[in-house]
Amino acid sequence: MSAEEGQILPPGSVIGILGGGQLGRMSALAAGRLGYKVHIFSPEKDGPAAQVSWKNTVADYTDLAALEAFARSVDVVTFEFENIPAAAAEVLAKVKPTRPAPRVLHITQERLREKRFLEGIGVPVTDFRKVTSAADLPDAVAAIGTPSILKSASFGYDGKGQVRIEAGMDLDDAWQKMGGSIAILEGFIDFDCEISVIVARNPAGEIALYEPARNHHKHHILDTSTVPAGIPAKVAHAAEAIARQIAGEIDLIGLLAVEMFVTKDGRVLVNELAPRPHNSGHWSQDGAVTSQFEQHVRAVCGLPLGNPARHSDTVMTNLIGDEVETWPQLLADPDVKLHLYGKAEARPGRKMGHWNRIRPKS
Repeated sequence: MSAEEGQILPPGSVIGILGGGQLGRMSALAAGRLGYKVHIFSPEKDGPAAQVSWKNTVADYTDLAALEAFARSVDVVTFEFENIPAAAAEVLAKVKPTRPAPRVLHITQERLREKRFLEGIGVPVTDFRKVTSAADLPDAVAAIGTPSILKSASFGYDGKGQVRIEAGMDLDDAWQKMGGSIAILEGFIDFDCEISVIVARNPAGEIALYEPARNHHKHHILDTSTVPAGIPAKVAHAAEAIARQIAGEIDLIGLLAVEMFVTKDGRVLVNELAPRPHNSGHWSQDGAVTSQFEQHVRAVCGLPLGNPARHSDTVMTNLIGDEVETWPQLLADPDVKLHLYGKAEARPGRKMGHWNRIRPKS
């Protein structure tokens, strides 16, 4: 019998979460409301998730003995971020149901694999080329053109490991700044806006879609997510259809964020995937019937999915670095819902919390 058999986990079961950051924290809080216990596995001691969890294991993701002990102590395993070594996910999946499956992590934690998967199922993506060395970069730039974006193939987030390529620039210098051993060069999209769709799928194949959020970035970090997104209905329907298709094709169990570009002529191109709760879905905590975090718990435990419908117009704004010091003013606003992550030190570029401004549904 495989570890994936036994589909429904009742309240009182233990959910194991790899990763101790704010996404794990908010997932643990949602799990607690449904009567589940959460065991966090993270190299970080006293991280945001550890502060609200039932049990914590502090160990490295390469510690196979610790991973096996962790898996034996829980009923299901899930993730709060995708940059987990593939070997760790495989170890866990041999012991307990691991959702999303290691295959999903394998695809989404490396940009080249992700792009090729999307191409293979007919999902529109930006033009791209694999780049294995600085010596390969000139040919890739000649094929893709400028401007273009050079990205480390693995372990990039919030703009890290990315360099914009302009005509005439020093490509050896660009390669060094990118910092990865293997890269992907993507065509630059002069887009109208950036959107994302959060999709959930449970072991029975039931799917729930959150409506698209319009995302605005500042210094390569998400600044705001707004619903409704203010896009034409046909664009929204196309984005939702793409998210539904990807969830089915990748055999998702859990939550998946699909980040997309909307071009000036109304086409939808997929930029990146994240198989977990996502920053752009934080609006759902206060603006939807079921938050993305509760939905994630429902999906990985095999429960019926909740209603993802928006009940309020919502703008989510991240608190980056010292912006967290505005908490007194935010709490004084009756239309604001404040979510702080319990991080001890505010640093430039560090997500310290977020707030949702809610208004009656338009």
